[in-house]
Amino acid sequence: MRILGVASASAALTLGLAGNALACNISEFSAVAKCDGTKGVISVTDKDPSGVKARVSVYLQSNGADAKLVGEQDVEGTREGVTIDFSEDWKPNATYRVHVKAGNQVDEDIKPNLVTPSEACESPETTTPPATPKPSEKPSEPAEEPSEPAESPEPSESESTPAASTGDNAPSPAGDSNLAETGSSSNTGAIAGIAAALVAAGAGVMFALRRRGAAKTR
Repeated sequence: MRILGVASASAALTLGLAGNALACNISEFSAVAKCDGTKGVISVTDKDPSGVKARVSVYLQSNGADAKLVGEQDVEGTREGVTIDFSEDWKPNATYRVHVKAGNQVDEDIKPNLVTPSEACESPETTTPPATPKPSEKPSEPAEEPSEPAESPEPSESESTPAASTGDNAPSPAGDSNLAETGSSSNTGAIAGIAAALVAAGAGVMFALRRRGAAKTR
């Protein structure tokens, strides 16, 4: 009987230790704030080897009280760990409370509360379009009229009138041709002189004949 009692106690102790090893514990849960590209994420990991189904709730804290419920999800952990994500555009140095409820085994918060990093996730680069210039209230002044081109100086007589050609082939002026037609050329003076001489000679002959005739009648 004594031997049977010792064996029963040993078996109970073994079963108790095994049950405690498979029991869900809050220490098997962890939370972290990180970035998924440009989006903020709060990740909770469950490393419960017993695989007990747990409800995880995440709350944003403000002045030590819950400000809003970020979200709730169910998870069944494994020895390697199962991670669930909560999308949250968290701010730097913000505080979140993560609560775990797993059957009758766990109903408490992950300690300490989650505090986000001091730097937020990078926002995507956006190109700012150039500012459109505002129309001026003052009407624009008309453009200055182009100045009139300076008058070109009139050419002088010496420049504008071509020099008369002195060649032998140049036509004689119209006046000279008229004089030639009427007999008033350069030979007119000579002819007039000869005529005068003939007239004078004739007058002299006539005078001599008259004197001779008068002498005979005496």
